[in-house]
Amino acid sequence: MQYRQLGQTDLMVSRICFGCWQLSPRFWGDVAVEPWEAAVRKALDVGVNFIDTADAYGDGAAEAALGNLLASEGLRDRFILATKFLWNFEGPVRYPDTSYDYILRACEASLKRLRTDRIDLYQMHRFDQLTRPEEVGAALCRLKQEGKIRWIGVSNLNVEQMRMYQRHVAIDCLQPPYSLLARDVEQHELPYCLAGRIGVIAYSPLFRGLLTGKYAPGHVFTDSRQNVKYFQGAAFKRISAAVASLKPLAEEHGLTLAQLAVRWVLTHPALTSAIVGIKHPGHIEGIVAAAEDMLPAADWHHMADTLLKARNE
Repeated sequence: MQYRQLGQTDLMVSRICFGCWQLSPRFWGDVAVEPWEAAVRKALDVGVNFIDTADAYGDGAAEAALGNLLASEGLRDRFILATKFLWNFEGPVRYPDTSYDYILRACEASLKRLRTDRIDLYQMHRFDQLTRPEEVGAALCRLKQEGKIRWIGVSNLNVEQMRMYQRHVAIDCLQPPYSLLARDVEQHELPYCLAGRIGVIAYSPLFRGLLTGKYAPGHVFTDSRQNVKYFQGAAFKRISAAVASLKPLAEEHGLTLAQLAVRWVLTHPALTSAIVGIKHPGHIEGIVAAAEDMLPAADWHHMADTLLKARNE
């Protein structure tokens, strides 16, 4: 496993990050906990030291499951732990809330569920248009001064939004969607982070599994993917065929299609780590080879052009 410094922090993180979004029933239905727990243990065996979760995943359920496992088996100090805040789910209505008082409460709740005394990377899940940036910055600076969080990140923010918050608090990391099918951040966000030495941890590098090559035309999705256009009709058929056409290239590099797609993401010089959703040990064992090397420029561009054409036809 290769490791990279996360921005200008003192964190050396594995290039594969263990993602916990799959523990959100809202998107994925129920996930068996025992295979997932075995996967967390296996992550250590293959060199993965970085886990990303969020309080919103299952309204606290993902954090609680992770915290119970890490505490019961004494694994907390072997992982760099990242989580997020944004959604206020204290009452019957779930809504974005980055007010000063709520951020403090959200952090305390996450610490309790994660059964730890500090969060290594605390991230705002997305932009909140109803709270002034200086209020967000004040809360995060207080939490950092108190030692409850070590470093600060944001997720799903554009450059203008990041600049607004940077006037009040240092941003150490950006977590954007980035894959062969989601490349908008190449225009502004990735160059901005590269120039400013801000860490980047990409989520959905496999575009919810579409880039793994395991779904043939005609497959019917029954989870949240059924409402995404790339998983339906002619678009799904084109993209599935384009992914399958990359199989000879994957074999040339000794990789699976999933490993090839993640290596494509990690080849971008702005990328620190790629977050991959893991449900069982085979998933983590099957993806780590992606981080062993980078792609030649010609292969990177060939893959980008192949999927761009399939996406836009």
